[in-house]
Amino acid sequence: MIRPLNNNVVLKKEKIENKTASGIILSKTEEEPEYAVVVAVGEGIKKDNGELIPMNVKVGDKVIYKSYSPTKVKISSEDYLIVSQDDILAVIE
Repeated sequence: MIRPLNNNVVLKKEKIENKTASGIILSKTEEEPEYAVVVAVGEGIKKDNGELIPMNVKVGDKVIYKSYSPTKVKISSEDYLIVSQDDILAVIE
């Protein structure tokens, strides 16, 4: 598994199925939001005085992130994304 450092977060992108309740597959007409599930978080950022600023997200959170920011990694045939916590825009509740 990947252990992110500082304020980095490891995400696993979820696949979105574009189909109606009756099973009709819809074509992509506009850009889909980039969202994923948090699988690992770093410890946070340490200030100059040694105080640790904790992370705002936790493992299992579903988040929306900036599409241009992730670093893509493949480990054991699984695709992961590594982003800075600052590039996470929202948590979906």
